Amino acid sequence: MSGTRELAMAAKAWPFEEARRVLKRYESAPPAKGYVLFETGYGPSGLPHIGTFGEVVRATMVRRAFEALSDLPTRLFAFSDDMDGLRKVPDNVPNKALLAANLGKPLTVVPDPFGKYESFGHHNNAMLRGFLDSFGFEYEFQSSTDWYRSGRFDQALLNVLAHYDEIMAVMLPTLGEERQQSYSPFLPVSPKTGRVLQVPILETKLDAGSIVFKDEDGTLTELPVTGGNVKLQWKPDWGMRWAALGVDYEMSGKDLIPSVQLASKICRILGSAPPETYIYELFLDEKGEKISKSKGNGLAVEEWLAYAPPESLAYFMYLKPRTAKRLFFDIIPRTVDEYVAHLDAFEGQGAAERLENPAWHIHNGRPPQDSSPLPYNLLLNLAIVANADQADLLWRFIRRYRPEIQPGAHPLLDVLVERAVRYYQEIVRPTKRYRAPTPEERVAFEELARELAALGDSTDAKLIQDAVYEVGKRHPGLGDLRQWFKSLYETLLGTETGPRLGSFFALYGLENSRRLLAAALDGTLVAETAAKG
Repeated sequence: MSGTRELAMAAKAWPFEEARRVLKRYESAPPAKGYVLFETGYGPSGLPHIGTFGEVVRATMVRRAFEALSDLPTRLFAFSDDMDGLRKVPDNVPNKALLAANLGKPLTVVPDPFGKYESFGHHNNAMLRGFLDSFGFEYEFQSSTDWYRSGRFDQALLNVLAHYDEIMAVMLPTLGEERQQSYSPFLPVSPKTGRVLQVPILETKLDAGSIVFKDEDGTLTELPVTGGNVKLQWKPDWGMRWAALGVDYEMSGKDLIPSVQLASKICRILGSAPPETYIYELFLDEKGEKISKSKGNGLAVEEWLAYAPPESLAYFMYLKPRTAKRLFFDIIPRTVDEYVAHLDAFEGQGAAERLENPAWHIHNGRPPQDSSPLPYNLLLNLAIVANADQADLLWRFIRRYRPEIQPGAHPLLDVLVERAVRYYQEIVRPTKRYRAPTPEERVAFEELARELAALGDSTDAKLIQDAVYEVGKRHPGLGDLRQWFKSLYETLLGTETGPRLGSFFALYGLENSRRLLAAALDGTLVAETAAKG
């Protein structure tokens, strides 16, 4: 075993812990199928969302950790359940009447309301693939419709038919009394209407490989379970798929724990070992409430990417997947800076430390060497006080503070400057509210202005920070130093939190910083808030 592999076997980062669980499946022999299979699922009745990103990026992290532990080949399937019947018309599509006329039909049969693809399912599958491709994920797209209709699921479906009673015995106790009367693992596709039917199965014919049911017009109908004539209910479908494909690892949200348990039982009934599963916590909004697509209280991927680089979103997904996390705009700057800090630390770390660094998992073990010489929060607060509407304005301050930093020299910094301006304009500016300093704060602010004047045009961030500290210490009536800095943020920036002020004043310039203090003292900043009404 190589030195790197030995370190990976001992690494505590959660993707390595998960990878070791998968590796344990093949302690005695390699997989008969020739590879280890990771899977993520997608319901194409809607567009990809932040949960889709989270599931694929986390599964990819475990896959890469596994590859550091083993030479066994791996594959990642992004499986689309596109043979599911269309249950309702989404709110965010055109031609709703077209969809309404095709309710109940498989998504890959329903016409595309956008008029671009063969079907609504094909449209949403294309959106998924474009979404995943935009992040550079390495995956293999799989279509449920293709697997059912091509016959590749035929043997697995006959296996379900052979174990029909056992599967019913698992499923029925989980259903209400009324639903029990009509439930069957098999959903026949009506040969007359093309709709996926939820009807009782009146007879199973194992020798013929078929089921008997009443079609929508009451006609007694017999259909083979093979060749795409039926679709399984999604919980039996999940278990069947695990067995048919030999899935080794799959993640799912906390809300699907009962479904995972049922699918695992069904997979065992079909004679296969269920995959290693990982249950992650769900996201919360800023009020601590569960994010819901119907409520619209979440943060979309495109919204995050409007204000931060994609690697920062991957870092957010890496953090404690089993802990519920609040997902809202205010966490973006802090998350970006934490990601950058890990990126900065990577080069100076030993081999074992690197395996614990989130940057290793975000960048498949090869993080870029170049980072950002300035933190996002600092740039954002510069945008706030400069009322920046263009990146060029921030660059003027940056070049004065650090002449060696030029646009284009640090690609990540270029992105952060542009995103900081947008974040200020669209998120902070509409809600920015300054307050006037209290009488005691006025005395301290005047003293701070004199201290900054005594430093001339210094750009020594530590020296400036020390001066800010000393003024705060000399005014204990303002509270502790935390409260002192909060007072400065509220009066100078119009926010409750802010950057390290020594670095901020150095970047903004001491003369500009004294003018900012003067604007707080003479009421100019408060007047700006009043003007907003």
